[in-house]
Amino acid sequence: MSNRPGLYNPPMSPKDIPESELAQFQMLVEIVARLRAPGGCPWDLEQTHASLKRNLLEESYEVLEAIDRGEPKLLAEELGDLLVQIVFHAQIAAEAGQFAMPDVVAGINRKLVRRHPHVFGDASVADAREVERNWEKLKEQEKRQQGVRQSPVEAIPQALPALSYAQLMQDRVARAGFEWEDISGVLDKVEEEVAELRRAVSADEKAHELGDLLFSLVNLSRWLHLQAEDTLRQASRRFQGRYLKMEELAKQRGQDFAALSLAHKELLWQEAKRLEG
Repeated sequence: MSNRPGLYNPPMSPKDIPESELAQFQMLVEIVARLRAPGGCPWDLEQTHASLKRNLLEESYEVLEAIDRGEPKLLAEELGDLLVQIVFHAQIAAEAGQFAMPDVVAGINRKLVRRHPHVFGDASVADAREVERNWEKLKEQEKRQQGVRQSPVEAIPQALPALSYAQLMQDRVARAGFEWEDISGVLDKVEEEVAELRRAVSADEKAHELGDLLFSLVNLSRWLHLQAEDTLRQASRRFQGRYLKMEELAKQRGQDFAALSLAHKELLWQEAKRLEG
């Protein structure tokens, strides 16, 4: 039995685990360690940080879906699935002698305390916006102390979905003072980009102008205190629900949905909207 954190692999079976211990975080750490130990699960033993990237992303999106559906029990389940991914990565690192779960927990605890001086220190803030500005200032100070100098638009994860990537970039430059004075400037910019898209001729021009329009719409989302990624996802789900209802209505009436005229489909669309309640 090793004393190194994350390398403790206790023999266990379902009957060996008291129900009271199933609610303990350490039990999760030990279960994952056992899965990765000799004689554990062949699939778990094969995994690496890289191979688990897709799983981490999928579990994150399932958490978002549970939040959107407003189902607490489902959210609790999906948060558990996401937590397993974090423990899994820490276990792989522990086996390589790089870091272990206690290092992950200690690191984030230090950061939370350090970046909330208005809670754990003597600083004071007026509102949540000032908290955000202070967070960025403290983050910048930490980077300077580490000898790292970065622009606010650097170090944004490249793997983020495009809408989230754009909104995070806009958030960061706004905190640095590069921002419209009010929402009217944002709306004017959206109209300007629509006009430029209308004038675009070549495929390259259209792609360029459409990108600028999408970027401006993301900024509008930010000014409306909405997350562009979530807003579009919810709109897509509404569309899906209405389209399925259109197909259902056509089927109930013995109609071939695909063969219906566009005008008839538009009538079904309006009916599906009314039936949403």
